[in-house]
Amino acid sequence: MIDEQEARDFLDANPDIEVLEAFVIDVNGVPRGKWIPRERAVEVLLKGMAMPRSVYALDIWGRDVNAAGLAEGTGDPDGICRAVSGTLARVGWLKRPTAQVLLSMQNAAGEPFYADPRQVLATVLARFERMKLRPVVATELEFYLIDPVRSALDPVRPPNTREGRWHTGQTQVLSIAELQDFEHVFSEIAAVCREQLVPADTTLRENGPGQYEINLNHLPDALRAADNAVLLKRIVKGVARKNGLDATFMAKPYGTQAGSGMHVHFSMIDDNGGNIYADENGPSDALMHSVGGLLKYMQDSTAIFAPHANSFRRLTPSEHAPTYASWGLDNRSAAVRVITAGRSATRIEHRVAGADTNPYLVLAMILQAAYMGMIERADPGGAVIGDDHAPDIEPLQRSWHSAVQTFSASSFAFAAFGPEFRKLYSATKRQELQEFALRVTDVEYDAYIRTT
Repeated sequence: MIDEQEARDFLDANPDIEVLEAFVIDVNGVPRGKWIPRERAVEVLLKGMAMPRSVYALDIWGRDVNAAGLAEGTGDPDGICRAVSGTLARVGWLKRPTAQVLLSMQNAAGEPFYADPRQVLATVLARFERMKLRPVVATELEFYLIDPVRSALDPVRPPNTREGRWHTGQTQVLSIAELQDFEHVFSEIAAVCREQLVPADTTLRENGPGQYEINLNHLPDALRAADNAVLLKRIVKGVARKNGLDATFMAKPYGTQAGSGMHVHFSMIDDNGGNIYADENGPSDALMHSVGGLLKYMQDSTAIFAPHANSFRRLTPSEHAPTYASWGLDNRSAAVRVITAGRSATRIEHRVAGADTNPYLVLAMILQAAYMGMIERADPGGAVIGDDHAPDIEPLQRSWHSAVQTFSASSFAFAAFGPEFRKLYSATKRQELQEFALRVTDVEYDAYIRTT
């Protein structure tokens, strides 16, 4: 948590700051919080800030999920949110001089609150700490820049390039010219990342119209890696908006174009800093057992990796996303890619999660599965070659409803998250499922209103 020296040094170095934006991250990965005037900033940074505990159990529309048990019938009590050290920084995209800080909630007894996704990940990491191991983690986030002008008939379209239009049929993956068209946006994103100590590395043009990817550097602190993923999404959206664009991390904004993923790279170091995922012959037994755990518990984890109705549009063949619970050596068609790049850089890339996910929950689920794989000495089976998935390899779940049902009854999710959080997450997704079931889509009107 932030100490008095960190708080006062920041405010002294930024005398123009007028307001502090203090927020938590809810179950869907949405920042929710308050604006605090400067004169109260030190108090909030050092003593914390009250917010309803139910802030974590909101559906994607921001409505209470009563079945989660945090709002209705409880009196909706507050928890105390404490500032996370290292996240106090300027908000570079707002006109008003503003600072931000990420919060994490405690209950009345001063203990971590079970519904806070950040605490969920911290609980998983404590299991590795007891084994004297530490995950080294990096994320890669894909997103689309889109035109901010939308309508019911034209809900999403790429931004205009320098030529004033988008050339349909071109993907221009890894195009330098496409990066240059939005040089001002990416330059400002990089500057804000530096200011907020978010370790952004490579920026590249991806496969879809207006789709890009920003990679974050590896850190031997998975909690901070998740913080950085959350903050990067805020930065990209904020800077895009400042420059007259929108950015979306929706998994599949265009039905016929590539989806956006959040790929997770991780290795495992011991007390001496050695990577236990590599030995003199390449991938170690520990790595292969971790892969076995990732595959064994992938079905139980799908509701975290694909948390929304739109998420499952991304997990389809030929769309640069995995469709089977498989692993391969340097094979991007597999759900789990094993990368051998020297002893220190040998690692796992998990490719299932969409960019629309909650980074804390994704990392918690991945690392818990790797942990269980090592404990159980799980066998990953044979590697896939190319796109050739044998008939005995299990397909990933194709249905949001099925994924939520599997998660809600999963003993693995129970072990990873605890019974209370499993209930909260399941209740949130069921409420969202119910809302979607009540909505009649434009495709249904187009197909049936006159023909049936």
